[in-house]
Amino acid sequence: MLQFDAWKRVAIWLTCAVGLLLAMPNAFYTRVEARNDAVAAIELGEDTPEQQAIAGTWPSYLPSGLVNLGLDLRGGAHLLAEVELSDVYQSRMEASWPEVRDALRPARATIGGIRQQPSKPDELRVRIGNPENMAEALVIVRGLARPVQSLTGVGSTDLAVSAEGDIIVVTLSDAERLSTDERTMQQSLEIVRRRIDEVGTREPTIQRQGTNRILIQVPGIGSAAELKEIIGTTARLTFNPVVNRTGDSNANPGIGNSLVPSLDEPGQYFIIETAPVVSGEDLVDAQPAFDQNGGPAVSFRFNTSGARRFGDYTAENIGSPFAITLDDEVVSAPVIQSHIPGGSGIITGNFSVEESTRLAVLLRAGALPAELTFLEERTIGPELGQDSIDAGKIATMVAFGAVLVFMALSYGTFGIFANIALIINVGLIFGLLSLVGATLTLPGIAGIVLTVGMAVDANVLVFERIREELKSSKGPARAIELGYEKALSAIIDANITTFITAVILFVMGSGPVRGFAITLGLGIITSVFTAIYVTRLMVVIWFERRRPKTIEV
Repeated sequence: MLQFDAWKRVAIWLTCAVGLLLAMPNAFYTRVEARNDAVAAIELGEDTPEQQAIAGTWPSYLPSGLVNLGLDLRGGAHLLAEVELSDVYQSRMEASWPEVRDALRPARATIGGIRQQPSKPDELRVRIGNPENMAEALVIVRGLARPVQSLTGVGSTDLAVSAEGDIIVVTLSDAERLSTDERTMQQSLEIVRRRIDEVGTREPTIQRQGTNRILIQVPGIGSAAELKEIIGTTARLTFNPVVNRTGDSNANPGIGNSLVPSLDEPGQYFIIETAPVVSGEDLVDAQPAFDQNGGPAVSFRFNTSGARRFGDYTAENIGSPFAITLDDEVVSAPVIQSHIPGGSGIITGNFSVEESTRLAVLLRAGALPAELTFLEERTIGPELGQDSIDAGKIATMVAFGAVLVFMALSYGTFGIFANIALIINVGLIFGLLSLVGATLTLPGIAGIVLTVGMAVDANVLVFERIREELKSSKGPARAIELGYEKALSAIIDANITTFITAVILFVMGSGPVRGFAITLGLGIITSVFTAIYVTRLMVVIWFERRRPKTIEV
């Protein structure tokens, strides 16, 4: 006999109610979106009467999660950037000079004087005074090599050291270059993602393309130029030893040094050692603050290794100036008064409150390890997105209406039950999309349209099976029960195979393909639920009340 326990009935209707409640904010999209933006602004400290009024336009006790609209629906900015990996090789070689110099100094009695020579960006060249003892020098420098930290570089070292006459040539090994390229790309992806997340954009697409390119798509942002400004700001912070100070912009800094301008004193320049003592990569936190005179500043804190190097340097160089440089400009050049342990400090300068806050955000997000060259940029207007939304609505309504009419004409009362379940099914899809914060793209709309057609498949299997059982002279109750029992295996098999396809599309695909896979996968889950439980429960309730002697499907 047809039976449904009371707790099952409650659970089914409660699930439907919760799903439709979660989907409800999407029916008031503009209003709820403005409310969410106002709440976010209030949490960031912008607590104005206008923001409070906007925040009050939607009840706080109702769900406020929305389905995020993708770039093709909302409009926004599209960038394709190339990471200049050669910059990383140059930085590594510049940072290696102090280490090589310090390692060779104890052997000066035999190898002679040590002097850095002009080099290509990806190599370090060091001349020694006694080339007849080159073998000893090579052994010392090769001793600085470390194992490559990657699976592909097992058994390899990071430095390749050779000799050309009286010159030691140090470069990165092939295995280290591959490992460095991979780390640089991963770090660039993460930093770009952090910077975009800091400005509160919704569901950006940031993914790697090829060996050295990054695809960036951000819905809802004004223009590609605005996006480039957010991403392209380097905010590279370094602490460098000061060699000299000059007012000559054409001064020769010498090999291993750099000439950088002063940010606070126009016309003044500092000659600093290119290899930093500590860099922004060692930062673990940066916050806007105020100095002892009440001026805007930025407080910072290093990690353990950075704190140790910073502390050792300040202990050994008391009375000497050192430069705090930001994007190749000296922010300040204080004299070290005492040992600075703990790895924390404060950056002062001619900042406004807004500039100190922005600088703290950029430092927190980290410096890009290499320059980004933008190969392609597009600004997609919302008008194009609105056209896509309108076309998607029309397609969905036509498909939805055709399915409703077909089911009602083909299966009568049972078809009406299937139509009600189909409406609930679409609501549940949007409820799940809102709950997980998924992004709806134009292919995602296609996935929903496809789900509308597929959602009735399970009901068609059940109803056709009930027809066959009725032809076998089964009673109405027995026919309905057997119809659901015998159709269950076919329903499960068909939907599991489709769900596996959706999972493969999500794992292997990217961008629009993933959007299609998400809506298809969620649609399969909700359609199976509504077909097996919701439609069956409606049929059971109808049968319990009518108790028909015969039924027509």
